[in-house]
Amino acid sequence: MPRAPRKQNGRFHLDAPRCHVMPLFTARGEKAWAPGWDPLLLSGEEERGSAFQTRHAAGQVTTWIVVDHRPSEGRASYARLAQDSHIGLVDVLCTEAEGGGTNIDVTYTLTPLHAGAEGYVEEFLSPAHYARMMEEWRDATTAALARGLPLAGAFPSECPCGD
Repeated sequence: MPRAPRKQNGRFHLDAPRCHVMPLFTARGEKAWAPGWDPLLLSGEEERGSAFQTRHAAGQVTTWIVVDHRPSEGRASYARLAQDSHIGLVDVLCTEAEGGGTNIDVTYTLTPLHAGAEGYVEEFLSPAHYARMMEEWRDATTAALARGLPLAGAFPSECPCGD
């Protein structure tokens, strides 16, 4: 029997303009803040249809495909296949916040590929785990922005702050 996709959404805020935030949610940009993130670019960079792979510390290979990348609209979406475990989508939406900064909404939609992966998907999408993950993302991306990474302002023609 086919397994149903499951979804979880979280949100956090960064005190930086969207044009500085968006580069952090690309294959290369995530290296600046995600421990162990070392993507192997298979094709393209950030544009739709680009593909890359990551390897989890336990050795699991995940293949990612860029489904949508529109930094001027604050959108990045990825399809992913975690080998022998699950498939899914990751959607990142960055919106300018009232009072400044950027609100980041992150939605994971995951489907286990077999009964043995059910537990992983349930735990990953549990409200407690997901809330911790959003806190970790907020702290790590805040630290990356504070270091003044060269990725900040990687889309200068689209950045209203002129950086």
